[in-house]
Amino acid sequence: MTVRRSMFLAAMFVLACVTLVTIQAQTPAAGGQAPAGGGRGGGGAAPAVMTPGNMITGAWGAATLPVPPQGWGWQSKKYVSAGHKGPFWSRAKEMLFSGKQVTSVTISRLDPTQYCEARKHWAYIWFEMQHSTMSWNDVAQMLQACPGPNGGTPMIRMPDQFESSIQKATDLGAMGLIFPTMRDGNQALDAARYSRFPPFGRRSSGSGQAGTIWAGLPDNQQYQASYNDNMLVVVMIETLDGMINIDEISSTFGLDVVIQGNNDLSRFSGWAQADPRYQALLNISRNSALMAGKWWGNAGSQYLTGNPLSADTRFVQNGPSFDGFEFPARGRGGRGVTQEEPAIGVPGGLQSQVPGAAAPSRGR
Repeated sequence: MTVRRSMFLAAMFVLACVTLVTIQAQTPAAGGQAPAGGGRGGGGAAPAVMTPGNMITGAWGAATLPVPPQGWGWQSKKYVSAGHKGPFWSRAKEMLFSGKQVTSVTISRLDPTQYCEARKHWAYIWFEMQHSTMSWNDVAQMLQACPGPNGGTPMIRMPDQFESSIQKATDLGAMGLIFPTMRDGNQALDAARYSRFPPFGRRSSGSGQAGTIWAGLPDNQQYQASYNDNMLVVVMIETLDGMINIDEISSTFGLDVVIQGNNDLSRFSGWAQADPRYQALLNISRNSALMAGKWWGNAGSQYLTGNPLSADTRFVQNGPSFDGFEFPARGRGGRGVTQEEPAIGVPGGLQSQVPGAAAPSRGR
């Protein structure tokens, strides 16, 4: 029923847009005159220049909902076991629970030196396995190079949400999974349930290196016993059908964070990130994540400042380190870090283009 409902809603959305464009195209432009004759062969004045169709108002221009007293992530906070003590040994999760913005470094190739250095300065490491040829073994080698909880949380952007892929990612020691291109609740459910151990989820107990990577946890915690509490599950909304199904995705039990894949959402919607309609999509997603008790963010770190929703952007790809450290700029043959989700279609910078946006700040 969920798949049929999603297909029906998507079809209705497209039909509504086409209908609006058709109606608009048949309406004379302001100040123009309707063609004489009322049909083919009619004489008189030439048809007026038609204006393009406009998206319906209503939800698309809705104001953002106020943050409730329990704050962001109230549902995710309920996932934590009653016996949990002290801070999380996952730095990214501890920072989220402390109300801080969480940033990362993106690694797309085997580079243990970069990984170990990045762990000192960022909340988490974004291992890119959707848009790279990096292998599971490459990621495993980097986690082996500097194991333990004293550093940024290793997280993987997954190639898919299949159980077999999730098993490999968690068995090698990842403590966060980022699932791209979520289109409906069925995909989100698979992403969530295979990412944690029973009885919370359905992750199988494997014999990978994860237990060794996370040996020596604080307060004598055991990896498997404390894994569920420290795990982070992130989904990315990148298409209009994902936005249509945003409520069923956001409310999926077991998800922690909802973010936008800003490049793809811009491409799939056809709206530049400076377009008010694109900003309205962010409003819808933000409100949905808030009501579902999850955290919200964007892949593009340009949303950390200067956007009407910057204060609500808690999780991004890349972004500044928490201690001011910077890798050298990437050059040919260099190791530096690039912005993986630039603002496509926003000449001159996002902050100067979005209506109502404040001037960009220099700091966090």
